[in-house]
Amino acid sequence: MSQWFRVFGLSEAAVEPAALLEHLHGQGFPVAGSFRGDDRGWFRAELRFTEDAPPVQVERYFADEEGIRAQLNSWAAWLEEQEGNPHHLALMERLIGTAQLFTLRQPTEDADDGEDADLVELLCLTCCRHLAAATDGVYQADHGGFFAADGTLLVPE
Repeated sequence: MSQWFRVFGLSEAAVEPAALLEHLHGQGFPVAGSFRGDDRGWFRAELRFTEDAPPVQVERYFADEEGIRAQLNSWAAWLEEQEGNPHHLALMERLIGTAQLFTLRQPTEDADDGEDADLVELLCLTCCRHLAAATDGVYQADHGGFFAADGTLLVPE
């Protein structure tokens, strides 16, 4: 099963591919990136440690794209149900105000590879933190919860 991560950014600010790769390289991840884009900027990236390794797929969506608002509302509704958590209302409001959403998928091929899977997961988390910081956002990791850009757990799953 794939591990999914989501970054909910309040800002529409572009995260330049070169800046993302430079940050990842500076954090010790020697990944290559392949980016596809259109007139609104990049919308899909593949990050790879080696040419034959399965990529971490990163997709970027704007809140006004078809189907995205429904996903954001669904996450906001989940947060609304977390009444026992002091961050649930503020996070719910942040998700409603999301301007862009990034999704990251850790490849299934690495799911059982121990050390390699841990490295890929750490790459995903590092990428999430950078994207969240660059877009005034927060991120969510499947089976982990919602986190601040600095990695602080706000609402556990």
